Amino acid sequence: MKVTDHIKKANGKTMFSFEIIPPQKGKNIQELYNNIDPLMEFNPPFIDVTTSREEFVYIERDGLFDRKVTRMRPGTVGICAALKHKYNVDTIPHVLCGGFTKEETEYLLVDCQYLGIENVMALRGDAMKHQRYFEPTDGGHTYATELVTQIRNMCEGKYLHETIEASNCSDFCIGVAGYPEKHLEAPSLDFDLKKLKEKVDAGADYIVTQMFFDNSKFFEFLEKAKSAGINVPIIPGIKPIAVKKHLQLLPQVFKIDLPEDLVNAVDSCKNNKEVRQVGIEWCIQQSKELKDAGVPLLHYYSMGKSDNIKAIASALF
Repeated sequence: MKVTDHIKKANGKTMFSFEIIPPQKGKNIQELYNNIDPLMEFNPPFIDVTTSREEFVYIERDGLFDRKVTRMRPGTVGICAALKHKYNVDTIPHVLCGGFTKEETEYLLVDCQYLGIENVMALRGDAMKHQRYFEPTDGGHTYATELVTQIRNMCEGKYLHETIEASNCSDFCIGVAGYPEKHLEAPSLDFDLKKLKEKVDAGADYIVTQMFFDNSKFFEFLEKAKSAGINVPIIPGIKPIAVKKHLQLLPQVFKIDLPEDLVNAVDSCKNNKEVRQVGIEWCIQQSKELKDAGVPLLHYYSMGKSDNIKAIASALF
């Protein structure tokens, strides 16, 4: 079922969903199942599965190092199919511009169609570690708007090199990312909202936000999005703080602000066990306020661990 249909079917009731990271190659999928199992009692309508772009590894040969391209977490579509089969739940693969050509994207979308996957999350992706700014892959897209357009064209039978009169075209529900505190590369929030509107106009059906810790920023984002003519569902993305280094890491990587009360509470913790509990309690209160405001769904970034997400969901659902 499409995400938008899940929201309509819920009839105003806030739902629970979460995002997982595929296991690294060579790892057993059972570890992933062990982290998903405790969350299924909360009846998520779907599970998001992230996609990792390529990265460089260095292989020593005769005293010299060859730089090779690899993917440490391949198999996003395969993971989606496995979860769909095991849990009878909709799964949403992330589709990236970075690291993929347009042809590779088309093949991935065809596989999704064959597997009965109805939703995809269209993202530009991050720059590689050696890049200061995002650089498009040769033969790939530069912006998420272009990726949304390719997906929407495919739903109309318009493939990269031909238009096919097919009796069974794909019909993907397309999600895109929104940034309550603006994208780190955007000069202003208003400019970022203009770009978000372009993604919606290109065919995006819903929006999931980047993590935030101050609900007032999310509510302001909703109002500005509405004023900009963005009328698709906006789903808040939430991450509980889990370790003390998040105080420096999250603002640095995602260019987000942390409320002073949260910073002081985490800073006063003696160890990461205490930090994890602070993160759970903050996230519960944050989620309750969002739920009371009538958000369609609370979407949690689990980062492969489920104990804190389960504690939060137990207090809410």
